[in-house]
Amino acid sequence: MQIIHCSHEQHGDAVQQIFNYAITHTTALYEYQPRDRAHIAQWFAAKAQGNWPVIGAVDAGQLLGFASYGPFRPYPANRHTVEHSVYVAPQYHGQGIATRLLQHLLPMAEQQQLHVMIGAIDAGNAASIALHQKLGFSHCGTLLQVAFKFGQWRDLAFYQRILPAPAHPQEG
Repeated sequence: MQIIHCSHEQHGDAVQQIFNYAITHTTALYEYQPRDRAHIAQWFAAKAQGNWPVIGAVDAGQLLGFASYGPFRPYPANRHTVEHSVYVAPQYHGQGIATRLLQHLLPMAEQQQLHVMIGAIDAGNAASIALHQKLGFSHCGTLLQVAFKFGQWRDLAFYQRILPAPAHPQEG
């Protein structure tokens, strides 16, 4: 398995399939409708415009999963904080792929002088919570009943990891 940089041209269809599985079968995304090709193209374009990475785990030319991060909030004072996401194709769950992806994403954030990475995780997603705890993320709060999916109210847990850089960024 290799960790690579993903592009819309090479990986857009596989990313769309992984997203859509998560939307229709899990609480990893609080969406109801699958994403179409235009949405995926816009997603990749926004990542490129913001200089946000999209990395993937690939084996024998097949995308097993992907990870990325982007802005946490749209305010200038939050520019050193990002929210990340990690998705793995269902047939590869439980094989350590999400761990490898997140382990590659963390130093990328440090290189971009980011200070905090945040994961917003459905509170019932024990596997994702365990992954984040294993990689040094701390629980920093849970918002109760903020989403309704699969016939019930969902709680959203926030996990954060403070990164070493920058200690004293410039304002403005």
